[in-house]
Amino acid sequence: MSETPPQRGPQKENEEYSEYQNYTFHPYNVLLFLTLMGITAMFLAFTAAFVYTRIQSDLPPLKLPNIFIFNTIILLGSSATMIWAKRSYREDNTLNYQRALISTMILSVVFMILQAIGWSQLFGNQIYINTDNSAGYLYVISGLHFAHVIAGLPFLGIFLWVARKRMKEPVSVLVYFSDPEKRLKLRLLTIYWHFLDALWIYLVIFFYLNYLLR
Repeated sequence: MSETPPQRGPQKENEEYSEYQNYTFHPYNVLLFLTLMGITAMFLAFTAAFVYTRIQSDLPPLKLPNIFIFNTIILLGSSATMIWAKRSYREDNTLNYQRALISTMILSVVFMILQAIGWSQLFGNQIYINTDNSAGYLYVISGLHFAHVIAGLPFLGIFLWVARKRMKEPVSVLVYFSDPEKRLKLRLLTIYWHFLDALWIYLVIFFYLNYLLR
């Protein structure tokens, strides 16, 4: 006697489950989530320590150079170009996809250059990392954010290099844009960039409030 195979619930024809569409449980998503939670906890701990040290030692407030605010606009621009890259990927727009990645890299480098200028302005105001504990925390916190921007650049470079290498023929372009793993990694990289933007905005607001609330 032959057994009838179990019937599945109603599904669309040819619909298949893809692990790359499962945002919650895919290892890449879990890894990014844990990474962002770790970074968040670290910066919250440093900013809390900054406040505690300043209150306990009765240290004078530190004013951020205005270039830090301008840097916020630069980072927001890089976040916008990542959205542009993601949209271009979905639309199979090869040229705009590569332009968006290049724009993101350029804006990130500009951010780092301006960050170095901001530190030099602090030096000009006789504020060094060893001036007092508040200044030390300022340099450490801003330096850690700087390092996380640097950490994202190699991934942008890999995306751009692979895109320029494979997007030469219609068939290779089709394969590239239909790759679910590439789509997932691009989404995660975009989330990481948005996170860096939000983190920087938090830090700028935090230091300015500490300056105003003397």
